[in-house]
Amino acid sequence: MTEIFSYTAYRQLSQMFLSIIFFHSSEYILALAVHGKSNVNLKSLLISPSYLAAMLFSLLEYLIEIVLFPRMKEYWWISNLGLAMVIVGEIIRKAAIITAGYSFTHLIRTNREENHRLITHGIYRFIRHPAYCGFFIWSVGTQIMLCNPISTIGFAVVVWRFFAQRIPYEEYFLRQFFGSSYDEYARGVPSGVPFVK
Repeated sequence: MTEIFSYTAYRQLSQMFLSIIFFHSSEYILALAVHGKSNVNLKSLLISPSYLAAMLFSLLEYLIEIVLFPRMKEYWWISNLGLAMVIVGEIIRKAAIITAGYSFTHLIRTNREENHRLITHGIYRFIRHPAYCGFFIWSVGTQIMLCNPISTIGFAVVVWRFFAQRIPYEEYFLRQFFGSSYDEYARGVPSGVPFVK
């Protein structure tokens, strides 16, 4: 039971909690900066019951594994790879939000607003959905950082499936808004989520 109070647990769990706090607070602050206080609510923190359940499951997995298999958490090269993924995912996602500015929202727009523009510059030149790409890398990275094998696979499958369904739905509206301009853009730039066209 002393493994829970070890350096390994302290380092990995503190990195995890700091990653979560930074991710959600920076999302909220950017939403406030771009859309103004009147257009932002707690949904902008992106915390859903499913998300909380996933994070609690990953914490439970971590605690069980560090007690029963403490050496499993000592693979620092794996944990550091996860930390690098968290940082890279954050950078990609925040670059997407900042580049898109007002055109970025957490909810899919089903009606085109006057200020909504097709963003094809900056990070969008290389990745069609960089915010999704960044979140995918970030979320899987959090679990690799904890050396959580079950949650790593679970997060990868669940987050991939979510985006595999969300991207076609979102792109239906983007094609309605921007027509052939979006078609041409989509043909030349990958989605950023593996195996999602």
